[in-house]
Amino acid sequence: MASTTRRRSTAADRRAVLEERIVSALEELLRVGLTYTELSVEQIANAAGISRSTFYLYFRDKVDVLLRVSGSLRARSYEITRAWQPSGPDGGAEGLARTYERIIRHYRQHAALLSAIHEVAAYDPVVRDSWADHQNRFIDHLVTSLEAEQRAGRTPADIDPRLAATLIVQGGGAVITRQAVGSDGGDDALVARELAYGYWYGVYRRPAGRPTA
Repeated sequence: MASTTRRRSTAADRRAVLEERIVSALEELLRVGLTYTELSVEQIANAAGISRSTFYLYFRDKVDVLLRVSGSLRARSYEITRAWQPSGPDGGAEGLARTYERIIRHYRQHAALLSAIHEVAAYDPVVRDSWADHQNRFIDHLVTSLEAEQRAGRTPADIDPRLAATLIVQGGGAVITRQAVGSDGGDDALVARELAYGYWYGVYRRPAGRPTA
């Protein structure tokens, strides 16, 4: 049993190392200006220093590579998001601003891959659905957070948690993507603060009561 476990562990380690090589090679190819649509499996394999046959041992096709990459990017951004709690030690508008800034910087480190994900999602339903599932996970998390704040009396009861969460995730996601891909980072803190204050005072701590026409 121990021998079998070691073999499985070694195989998993080899797979992880090879996947990392492929992803690193892919990022380099994208950084020099190639689009993901232009890239071939052969180009990716050559850049990673492996054969096409080895590539296909680990990935079905180049879309599968992108799905694995996007999964890793999403996991880290979700981890950052979950660390912020509205009424926690780093809660409030300033804590939310720091959270947004960390997410922006995380995605900027992989801006070429983020651009590729959005490029392929425009025409590939599998990638598009995968990204939508990612957004839905964030939405569900925010719904839970908003409902807890409503029960505690800190967020107005007249707010629709799911609608508000959807707007926060979709709107905030668009701003984060644009900032990560199109900015040098000099104004990250300002952008993150405006996002945070808009959602904090517009949703989490919005004055109770609906405006009259």
